Amino acid sequence: MDWLKELLKKAGFEEAKIDGIVAEVSKELPKYTVPKDKYNELSEAKKKAEKDVTDRDKQIEELGKTAGLSEDLKKQIETLTAANKEAAEKHAAELKELTLTNAISAALNGKAHNEKVVTGLINREKLVIGDEGKIVGLEEQLTALKSSDGYLFKDDTQQQQQQTPPGFRVGGGGNPNPPAATASLKDAIAAHFQK
Repeated sequence: MDWLKELLKKAGFEEAKIDGIVAEVSKELPKYTVPKDKYNELSEAKKKAEKDVTDRDKQIEELGKTAGLSEDLKKQIETLTAANKEAAEKHAAELKELTLTNAISAALNGKAHNEKVVTGLINREKLVIGDEGKIVGLEEQLTALKSSDGYLFKDDTQQQQQQTPPGFRVGGGGNPNPPAATASLKDAIAAHFQK
């Protein structure tokens, strides 16, 4: 986390605060990120699985071209080819759905009162996965929802107030409106009748 310490130093934070921030980030970061080695492992497994499917499709195609195949075998090959194509389409749809779900969740993180409700209001058919995994159309839908159904989202000032830690702050001001000096009963009655 040396990179984070350097960024915070450049931003002007004190060393004591930097250590506290880095400790909090170190504690919370694993909940929201995947370690690089795990990501690389899964990425390689995905590439290998895609290559295996491509290789099998080629093998099936070559078998279909072989002369002298019986009609039953040709039908079986056609069935397997259709099943492979259907499985590939299903996998692509599941991957797209997962990508959209994660992108929506990341965009709403801490900004909505009920993330499930807001997620249900987003039209996924209008969302497109662009280059580098960026979701096109998500920001526009969120902006429209904030203007039409603003009660679903947390107020920015409310989020800032939550970031202010409770408790005593040195030089924090004290009581801005001290209570008025208590008046005697006689003074209160006189003030009442003078109105």
